[in-house]
Amino acid sequence: MVKGANVGLAALSEDTGAVVLSLSWCSTDGDGDADVSVLLLDANGKVRGDADFLFYNNPVAADGSVQLLGKTPTANGSEDRISLDLSVMPPEVERVVLAASRYGGARFGDLDDLRMTLADRTGETVLGFSIGDASVESAFLFGELYRRAGEWKFRAVGQGYETGLAGLATDFGIDVDEAPEEEPDAPGAAEETGGPVPGTAAVPPAEGAAPAPAPAPPAATAPAPVPGTAVPLRPVSYTHLVPSQRPSPEAATATATAAEAPAPAPTPAGAPAPAARRPRTAKKKVTIPRTAKKSLAENDTWRQARLFPAPALKSDRERETRATSVLLSVMAQVPEFGRRLTAAFGAPAGRTETFAEVSLPHGDTPRRPDGIIRVERAGKLWTALVETKTNGNPLKPAQVQDYMDIAARRGYEAVITLSNDVALEGRPLVDVKIDKRRKHKVALWHLSWAEVAHQAQMLIRHEGVGNAAHAWLLQELLHYLQHDNSGCHGFQNMGPAWVPVRKGIDEETLCEGDQRAVEVVESWERLVRQVCLRLGGELGQKVLPVQRARRGSDPDARRAALADSFCRDGRLSAELRVDGAQGVLGIVADLRTGKLRTSVEMPAPDQGYPLTWAKRLIRQLAEAPADTHIETLVDGRGAGPRGTLERLRPEPADILPKDGSAITGFRLSLFKGMGSTRGSAESGFIRSVDDAVDRFYAGVVAHLDTARPGRRSQSAAGAWAVARAAAG
Repeated sequence: MVKGANVGLAALSEDTGAVVLSLSWCSTDGDGDADVSVLLLDANGKVRGDADFLFYNNPVAADGSVQLLGKTPTANGSEDRISLDLSVMPPEVERVVLAASRYGGARFGDLDDLRMTLADRTGETVLGFSIGDASVESAFLFGELYRRAGEWKFRAVGQGYETGLAGLATDFGIDVDEAPEEEPDAPGAAEETGGPVPGTAAVPPAEGAAPAPAPAPPAATAPAPVPGTAVPLRPVSYTHLVPSQRPSPEAATATATAAEAPAPAPTPAGAPAPAARRPRTAKKKVTIPRTAKKSLAENDTWRQARLFPAPALKSDRERETRATSVLLSVMAQVPEFGRRLTAAFGAPAGRTETFAEVSLPHGDTPRRPDGIIRVERAGKLWTALVETKTNGNPLKPAQVQDYMDIAARRGYEAVITLSNDVALEGRPLVDVKIDKRRKHKVALWHLSWAEVAHQAQMLIRHEGVGNAAHAWLLQELLHYLQHDNSGCHGFQNMGPAWVPVRKGIDEETLCEGDQRAVEVVESWERLVRQVCLRLGGELGQKVLPVQRARRGSDPDARRAALADSFCRDGRLSAELRVDGAQGVLGIVADLRTGKLRTSVEMPAPDQGYPLTWAKRLIRQLAEAPADTHIETLVDGRGAGPRGTLERLRPEPADILPKDGSAITGFRLSLFKGMGSTRGSAESGFIRSVDDAVDRFYAGVVAHLDTARPGRRSQSAAGAWAVARAAAG
């Protein structure tokens, strides 16, 4: 589509009652990101209340019509997905606006390949809209869905504003705190205006819709907007909202309330301005207490009774049956959790029932899928068959094919596979044949146990659920999934190619083009994605692998090139972006030296003296491991002086170049021995990667100041300590 174009959803697909919209972008430096938001507007172009503003702190509409699904890695980066159930959208909602915002002085012009897509219930992309003229905008309206004559239509907007999320939210009727943000280093932060970005193309109103009403002018001289042009936003006293000012995890208790706070007191003259606050909801949520109550057991041999015991499981069949039943029962009893998983599969928001070991006819031999999920809304049913594998067992293509055929004949909507494996973009875990002659389409989805555990942890530790019983159920589910005997630990085997490839690296006999090296690269990619899920669940932050490929590049060709590089230098590398953390976290596994290196690069401050920078850095790392390696990055020649923290603590000046070369930043690293076996045992490669990331984040990254002042409400060290204590 092109900017300003309109299209009816019914003309695109027969399955657009529930749709998934994806907003995506690329960043050449790997550190670019944005937050998505959704606004539900009435006939006046305003929200009915603050609950109609869906963003990271209010990700689900009360009626289930909107759910923010979060970011998902893709072949070329990541995309933010939004589930919309248009069949239950309240009749007074006339427009659904889809937006994104940046922070810390960042602009959308710094991102590449801005794009929005819309997929129908089966997951098939039916609409795409690319934006190529972004520049200095800090908030962007990608598109909107609107009603016309009882039909939902989509309009490609592509309109940006300099006022960021604050101006966008205020313009649509959201109440926000108007305290200026303390960010002196943000370019242009002191003199933002509220108007649209100069030079941005005007967008005509939706077909058949009246132009948006003009907001109240900020001053008597402000001109009124002209119908058919972009509507200016009201000026506010700050440029944007700070995405990572979430409630402190340390402050989370059995009942965590995000209630509205009283208006801030006036700032005294000459005092620094307080950080901007983001819009907040008035929902009350329940989480599990961060600190466990003192045990009443006489000694450590007394084990607490669990709702879902795992020690008695002896066979793979028992593990699969128990895991399926446990998961499906919790999905049915905890609406927030069930909806979190099914919304991504195109399911409507409604009453959910789950079933296990159901016999279904299939030729001469009935088939018994591990489970069935059924959602009812307004008399209509959505049904998915579930096939489960645990303990690293692979999915069987013939079995999945049978379930796809059964679902198509019976008019079911989906087949969901669930296993320890992590699906890669462009590389399906199971290849099935789709009979295109059948009118009814069946979607095939995959879910890893690591994703299930991540969603449960996000709800009970960070976002909260409706009541204490639901939080307790999720806690019991998470305890079961993490038990050594459950078989639900996620990706836990580097595959049969790992040992011969490692041997070939040692003996320098591995040649470029070896398919076994490609298999190891794919396993490494799966492991990195699982590390992101685990770390993100513990921190309550978005953690994503950084992908520097541009949109449209072939993922198989990219993996083949990485495999050839791996054959030459024996190294596997990855980068992780942790929301709110300083820099990008790098991981390098060097099979020739048997060492794992975790690192992060910090840019040099814009002001001050190099010696001051060095002293401040050493002070920040007062509690970091003594073997932390610090390397100065020097303009023009890369690496400069280096040394361990133990040596530099008494003499911070030793890290400065003796010739006075300009310092561009510092690289902080930790080294750790690498496990050799392919599994996740104590001596395995997977366990060593997990341990290396944990040690580096807790010991180094968590102690660093954030790149942008005020982005978080507590120290990373405190958040990490609390998360690890709660998990252990």
